[in-house]
Amino acid sequence: MSLVISDEFVKASQMSEKDLMLEIIVMLFEREKISLAKASYLAGMHQLEFQRSIASRGICVHYGVEEFREDVKSLQENGWR
Repeated sequence: MSLVISDEFVKASQMSEKDLMLEIIVMLFEREKISLAKASYLAGMHQLEFQRSIASRGICVHYGVEEFREDVKSLQENGWR
């Protein structure tokens, strides 16, 4: 599924498309709708970079067992042992 955001909406936000997308990703992460791994991936950032970004906003990393499992799986899929 693709989400189309109108140019009018982007203009009204007074943000670039990239910044607006990051805001959406951060909001979904903060509401625990997506994991740290997924949020970092969608934002096109390394997890540490994404963590710095949310920390600068005063958002805590909620990191549970499921996120840990996702991270381990991601690392294994990318050749880390």
